[in-house]
Amino acid sequence: MSPVLCSLLLLSVISQSFGEHVIIGIPNGGPWGEWGAVEWCPCGYHAKGFSLKVEPRQKVEDDTALNGIRLHCLNKTDTDRSAKREYLITSAHGPWGEWSPTSWCPEGFLLSFSMQVEPPRKGVDDTAANNVMFQCSDYEILLGPGNSWGHYGRWSGKCMEGICGMKTKLEPPQGSGDDTALNDVQFVCCKS
Repeated sequence: MSPVLCSLLLLSVISQSFGEHVIIGIPNGGPWGEWGAVEWCPCGYHAKGFSLKVEPRQKVEDDTALNGIRLHCLNKTDTDRSAKREYLITSAHGPWGEWSPTSWCPEGFLLSFSMQVEPPRKGVDDTAANNVMFQCSDYEILLGPGNSWGHYGRWSGKCMEGICGMKTKLEPPQGSGDDTALNDVQFVCCKS
C-alpha cells in the first residue's frame, strides 16, 4: 500500500464524526481505561489555552505521569485574555499530580495536537500518556510540562474553526496494581 493511501486511511480512522461535529485524535494513545464524558466549551467559545495535571517522577513508587488535560475556553470574539471571561473544561482525570499554569496561544486558538505516550512495557511500571503539545492557529507550538517517557506520535487532524470539546480515556486507580491514569484524548472541532 502506498504511503499516501496509508496516510489517508489513517486520517479517516482518526477523524470521526460526532453528530455534526468532527473529532480529532491520534493513533498512539495508551490501551488502558474507559472514555469519559464529552465536555464542551460554551456556545460561541473555543479553546485558546490548556493546562495539564501531571504527577512528577516518583523515585521508587508507581509513576502515572499525565493525569488530566484542561482546556481554557474564551469567547471567539474576545481578543483580550485580561477580560477573564474564561471557561474551563476537562473530561475524566486521575487523582495524582497538580495542575500546571496555563499555556496560551499568543493570538489564535488551539488547532491540532500530538501526544507523547509510553507504549506498554510488559510487567514494568507503565505510564501511558506523558505529555501533549498543541499547534495554534497562529502557527505557535505549545509544549506541555509533562514527563519525558515515550515518544510523540503523529499530529492529529486540524480543527480549522478551533477546538470546542474534549473527552479523555482514563484508567481508574488500580489499588496495589500498576496505575497509568490518562491514556488517550480526543478533541471535538467547532462548527463554522
